[in-house]
Amino acid sequence: MEPIQSSLKKWMKSNKEFQTTFRDIKAQVLQDEGIQALLSDHLELEESDIDRHLIKLYEYKEASKDCKDCPNLAGCKNIIKGYTPHLELNDQDISIRYEKCSYKIQDELQKEKESLVQSLYMPKQIKEATLAQLDTTSYERKDIGKEIIEFVKHYSQDSFRKGLYIYGPFGTGKSFILGVLSNELKKKRINTAMIYMPEFVREMKASIQNDSLQSKIEHFKKVDVLMFDDIGAESISPWFRDEVLGAILQYRMMEELPVFFTSNYDLDQLEAHLATSNRGDVETIKAGRIIERIKQLSKPIELHQRFRDNG
Repeated sequence: MEPIQSSLKKWMKSNKEFQTTFRDIKAQVLQDEGIQALLSDHLELEESDIDRHLIKLYEYKEASKDCKDCPNLAGCKNIIKGYTPHLELNDQDISIRYEKCSYKIQDELQKEKESLVQSLYMPKQIKEATLAQLDTTSYERKDIGKEIIEFVKHYSQDSFRKGLYIYGPFGTGKSFILGVLSNELKKKRINTAMIYMPEFVREMKASIQNDSLQSKIEHFKKVDVLMFDDIGAESISPWFRDEVLGAILQYRMMEELPVFFTSNYDLDQLEAHLATSNRGDVETIKAGRIIERIKQLSKPIELHQRFRDNG
């Protein structure tokens, strides 16, 4: 029996329609600037080499090079999305090497940055807050804006800088400030964790049942910058206050790792809240220890005026 390839070649030679299509494709391929450059640099390539690799050359011709014909990563037209083709020659064999395109690189960098900010139960508006949206219409807001800029500018794992304890009535934009800070730190590839305290309490209680409590505590002990949003809004137990919150703050105080807080309470009011358990017990000494750790880790600053969105 005649080999299949030999039969196919004979068919290609005898089929006029195919020959016409082949010549048209070849003519189109040879008009491509990248292919012309390859042929100019490698005069040793013969016509038979071009014919032999015509399908590969056609793939290269049809591809978007350096994102020229692609509007974005989702709209990439290439066989391998997010990768741009490059022609290579090994002896007289032509091949295509694909490299990440600019859209792919930008997408990966953005995902890497996003992974730096962990947030538990924080609203989308807070997670997407920007410095440009920060309301600085009052002196106290300007001071907070300066504090954020200075913290981000001078942050270093080798030099401790206190966080902030931002307190004031509901609606003053305290949580929004944490979102701004986390996104500014993200630009410098600094890991942060934003935690909404009432849900954090419930999360830690649930973690006892699936044996993940200790690993979560260890994570929040060691993350570069930790942020507790709305501390004091939770119903607290002595166990959570001492074994979870106290343990995290103690570690971060000893290792000089900054913490930011927001609260409706000033520190005296928060101490009274922490002293009274959900069972009605009053433990002023243990609550005082938590407050001392907060003072070691952050600087109190009050917000009075309601938040105005500049976005």
